[in-house]
Amino acid sequence: MIKVAPSILSADFVNLERDIRKLKECGADYVHVDVMDGLFVPNISIGIPVVSAIRKITDLPLDVHLMIQQPIRYVEQFCDAGADILTIHAEADTVENNQKALRMIREKGVRAAVSIKPGTPISALEPYMELMDMILVMTVEPGFGGQKFMEDMMEKVRALRKLMDVRMSGVELGVDGGVNLDTGKICVDAGANVLVAGSALFKAPDTAAFIDGLHKLV
Repeated sequence: MIKVAPSILSADFVNLERDIRKLKECGADYVHVDVMDGLFVPNISIGIPVVSAIRKITDLPLDVHLMIQQPIRYVEQFCDAGADILTIHAEADTVENNQKALRMIREKGVRAAVSIKPGTPISALEPYMELMDMILVMTVEPGFGGQKFMEDMMEKVRALRKLMDVRMSGVELGVDGGVNLDTGKICVDAGANVLVAGSALFKAPDTAAFIDGLHKLV
Protein backbone atom coordinates (compact mmCIF):
# COMPACT_ATOMS: atom_id res chain seq x y z
CA MET A 1 0.00 0.00 0.00
CA ILE A 2 1.33 3.40 -1.02
CA LYS A 3 1.16 6.12 1.63
CA VAL A 4 1.17 9.83 0.81
CA ALA A 5 2.79 12.33 3.18
CA PRO A 6 2.18 15.92 2.03
CA SER A 7 5.00 18.22 3.11
CA ILE A 8 3.50 21.34 4.63
CA LEU A 9 6.70 23.24 3.83
CA SER A 10 4.87 23.97 0.56
CA ALA A 11 1.54 24.85 2.19
CA ASP A 12 0.16 28.37 2.59
CA PHE A 13 1.49 29.35 6.02
CA VAL A 14 -1.05 32.16 6.27
CA ASN A 15 -3.76 29.51 6.00
CA LEU A 16 -1.91 26.54 7.47
CA GLU A 17 -4.83 25.21 9.48
CA ARG A 18 -7.04 25.28 6.40
CA ASP A 19 -4.47 23.44 4.29
CA ILE A 20 -3.81 20.78 6.94
CA ARG A 21 -7.50 20.09 7.51
CA LYS A 22 -7.94 19.77 3.75
CA LEU A 23 -5.27 17.06 3.59
CA LYS A 24 -7.42 14.63 5.55
CA GLU A 25 -10.44 15.37 3.37
CA CYS A 26 -8.27 14.66 0.32
CA GLY A 27 -7.06 11.28 1.59
CA ALA A 28 -3.52 11.97 2.83
CA ASP A 29 -1.99 9.34 5.11
CA TYR A 30 0.52 11.49 7.02
CA VAL A 31 1.29 15.17 7.52
CA HIS A 32 5.00 15.66 6.81
CA VAL A 33 6.51 18.44 8.93
CA ASP A 34 9.99 19.68 8.00
CA VAL A 35 12.00 21.10 10.91
CA MET A 36 15.18 22.97 9.92
CA ASP A 37 17.69 24.72 12.15
CA GLY A 38 19.76 26.79 9.71
CA LEU A 39 22.83 24.76 10.66
CA PHE A 40 22.35 21.20 9.43
CA VAL A 41 20.63 22.71 6.39
CA PRO A 42 20.85 26.35 5.21
CA ASN A 43 17.24 27.18 5.98
CA ILE A 44 15.13 27.72 9.09
CA SER A 45 11.55 26.48 9.35
CA ILE A 46 9.15 25.59 12.13
CA GLY A 47 9.80 24.22 15.60
CA ILE A 48 8.26 22.54 18.61
CA PRO A 49 5.44 25.05 19.30
CA VAL A 50 4.14 24.78 15.74
CA VAL A 51 4.19 20.98 15.85
CA SER A 52 2.20 21.16 19.09
CA ALA A 53 -0.30 23.51 17.45
CA ILE A 54 -0.67 21.26 14.39
CA ARG A 55 -1.33 18.30 16.67
CA LYS A 56 -4.43 20.09 17.98
CA ILE A 57 -6.04 20.50 14.55
CA THR A 58 -5.59 17.09 12.93
CA ASP A 59 -5.72 13.44 13.86
CA LEU A 60 -3.60 12.44 10.87
CA PRO A 61 -0.24 10.98 11.94
CA LEU A 62 2.43 13.67 12.15
CA ASP A 63 5.56 12.65 10.27
CA VAL A 64 8.14 15.05 11.71
CA HIS A 65 11.44 15.28 9.81
CA LEU A 66 14.27 16.76 11.89
CA MET A 67 16.86 18.38 9.66
CA ILE A 68 18.81 19.63 12.66
CA GLN A 69 22.22 19.09 14.21
CA GLN A 70 22.42 16.78 17.21
CA PRO A 71 18.74 15.82 17.20
CA ILE A 72 19.20 13.93 20.46
CA ARG A 73 18.81 17.32 22.19
CA TYR A 74 15.20 17.68 21.07
CA VAL A 75 13.69 14.29 20.23
CA GLU A 76 11.80 13.96 23.50
CA GLN A 77 10.27 17.42 23.11
CA PHE A 78 9.10 16.68 19.57
CA CYS A 79 7.60 13.39 20.74
CA ASP A 80 5.78 15.22 23.52
CA ALA A 81 4.59 17.85 21.02
CA GLY A 82 2.70 15.17 19.12
CA ALA A 83 4.93 13.50 16.56
CA ASP A 84 3.80 10.02 15.52
CA ILE A 85 6.89 9.41 13.39
CA LEU A 86 10.15 11.20 14.16
CA THR A 87 12.96 11.19 11.61
CA ILE A 88 16.57 12.06 12.35
CA HIS A 89 19.44 12.27 9.87
CA ALA A 90 22.28 9.78 9.89
CA GLU A 91 24.68 12.65 9.17
CA ALA A 92 23.48 14.87 12.03
CA ASP A 93 25.45 13.37 14.93
CA THR A 94 27.66 10.49 16.02
CA VAL A 95 26.42 6.93 15.62
CA GLU A 96 26.28 6.55 19.40
CA ASN A 97 24.14 9.65 19.89
CA ASN A 98 21.85 8.76 17.00
CA GLN A 99 21.32 5.27 18.39
CA LYS A 100 20.47 6.76 21.77
CA ALA A 101 18.09 9.26 20.12
CA LEU A 102 16.26 6.46 18.27
CA ARG A 103 15.87 4.51 21.50
CA MET A 104 14.50 7.61 23.22
CA ILE A 105 11.98 8.08 20.42
CA ARG A 106 10.77 4.51 20.68
CA GLU A 107 10.56 4.68 24.46
CA LYS A 108 8.10 7.55 23.95
CA GLY A 109 5.89 5.26 21.86
CA VAL A 110 6.77 7.11 18.66
CA ARG A 111 7.94 5.46 15.45
CA ALA A 112 11.62 6.15 14.75
CA ALA A 113 13.05 6.85 11.32
CA VAL A 114 16.42 7.70 9.79
CA SER A 115 17.01 9.76 6.67
CA ILE A 116 20.07 9.96 4.43
CA LYS A 117 21.16 12.77 2.13
CA PRO A 118 21.85 12.12 -1.57
CA GLY A 119 25.60 11.88 -0.98
CA THR A 120 25.33 9.42 1.90
CA PRO A 121 25.69 5.69 1.16
CA ILE A 122 23.15 3.24 2.53
CA SER A 123 25.93 1.68 4.61
CA ALA A 124 25.47 4.65 6.96
CA LEU A 125 22.16 3.08 8.01
CA GLU A 126 23.70 -0.19 9.15
CA PRO A 127 24.15 0.84 12.83
CA TYR A 128 20.42 1.61 13.07
CA MET A 129 18.87 -1.44 11.43
CA GLU A 130 17.27 -2.72 14.63
CA LEU A 131 16.06 0.72 15.72
CA MET A 132 14.16 2.00 12.67
CA ASP A 133 10.50 1.87 11.75
CA MET A 134 11.07 3.81 8.54
CA ILE A 135 13.94 4.80 6.26
CA LEU A 136 13.70 8.06 4.33
CA VAL A 137 15.83 8.52 1.22
CA MET A 138 16.30 12.15 0.18
CA THR A 139 15.79 12.60 -3.54
CA VAL A 140 16.85 16.26 -3.35
CA GLU A 141 19.37 18.05 -1.17
CA PRO A 142 17.54 18.76 2.10
CA GLY A 143 16.72 22.31 3.07
CA PHE A 144 14.45 23.78 0.43
CA GLY A 145 11.28 22.79 -1.40
CA GLY A 146 10.75 22.82 -5.15
CA GLN A 147 14.01 21.13 -6.17
CA LYS A 148 14.44 18.79 -9.13
CA PHE A 149 14.04 15.07 -8.44
CA MET A 150 17.31 13.11 -8.44
CA GLU A 151 16.50 9.90 -10.25
CA ASP A 152 19.94 8.43 -9.57
CA MET A 153 18.85 7.98 -5.95
CA MET A 154 16.68 5.07 -7.11
CA GLU A 155 19.75 2.85 -6.96
CA LYS A 156 19.69 3.36 -3.19
CA VAL A 157 15.96 2.72 -3.00
CA ARG A 158 16.23 -0.54 -4.94
CA ALA A 159 19.15 -1.72 -2.81
CA LEU A 160 17.32 -0.83 0.39
CA ARG A 161 14.16 -2.59 -0.73
CA LYS A 162 16.08 -5.81 -1.29
CA LEU A 163 17.78 -5.49 2.09
CA MET A 164 14.60 -4.59 3.93
CA ASP A 165 12.63 -7.47 2.45
CA VAL A 166 15.18 -9.82 4.00
CA ARG A 167 16.09 -8.10 7.27
CA MET A 168 13.47 -5.47 8.09
CA SER A 169 10.00 -6.80 7.49
CA GLY A 170 7.33 -4.18 8.18
CA VAL A 171 9.70 -1.21 8.02
CA GLU A 172 8.53 1.52 5.65
CA LEU A 173 10.71 2.97 2.89
CA GLY A 174 10.05 6.60 2.02
CA VAL A 175 11.36 9.11 -0.50
CA ASP A 176 11.40 12.87 -0.06
CA GLY A 177 11.99 15.49 -2.72
CA GLY A 178 10.68 16.34 -6.16
CA VAL A 179 7.84 13.83 -6.00
CA ASN A 180 5.01 14.18 -8.50
CA LEU A 181 2.88 11.66 -10.38
CA ASP A 182 5.70 10.84 -12.79
CA THR A 183 8.61 10.67 -10.35
CA GLY A 184 6.37 8.99 -7.79
CA LYS A 185 5.89 6.10 -10.20
CA ILE A 186 9.67 5.80 -10.54
CA CYS A 187 9.99 5.68 -6.74
CA VAL A 188 7.26 3.07 -6.29
CA ASP A 189 8.73 0.91 -9.04
CA ALA A 190 12.07 1.06 -7.19
CA GLY A 191 10.45 -0.13 -3.95
CA ALA A 192 9.33 2.95 -1.99
CA ASN A 193 5.97 2.83 -0.24
CA VAL A 194 5.85 6.29 1.41
CA LEU A 195 5.87 9.32 -0.89
CA VAL A 196 6.59 12.74 0.58
CA ALA A 197 5.22 15.34 -1.83
CA GLY A 198 5.33 19.09 -1.39
CA SER A 199 5.33 21.61 -4.21
CA ALA A 200 3.60 19.44 -6.79
CA LEU A 201 0.88 18.42 -4.37
CA PHE A 202 0.03 21.87 -3.05
CA LYS A 203 0.16 23.40 -6.53
CA ALA A 204 -2.06 20.70 -8.03
CA PRO A 205 -5.42 22.02 -9.27
CA ASP A 206 -7.15 19.08 -7.57
CA THR A 207 -5.39 17.98 -4.39
CA ALA A 208 -7.62 14.95 -3.84
CA ALA A 209 -7.06 13.72 -7.39
CA PHE A 210 -3.30 14.19 -7.00
CA ILE A 211 -3.20 12.19 -3.77
CA ASP A 212 -5.43 9.52 -5.28
CA GLY A 213 -3.09 9.32 -8.25
CA LEU A 214 -0.12 8.71 -5.96
CA HIS A 215 -2.05 6.05 -4.06
CA LYS A 216 -2.67 4.20 -7.30
CA LEU A 217 1.00 4.05 -8.31
CA VAL A 218 1.38 0.29 -7.89
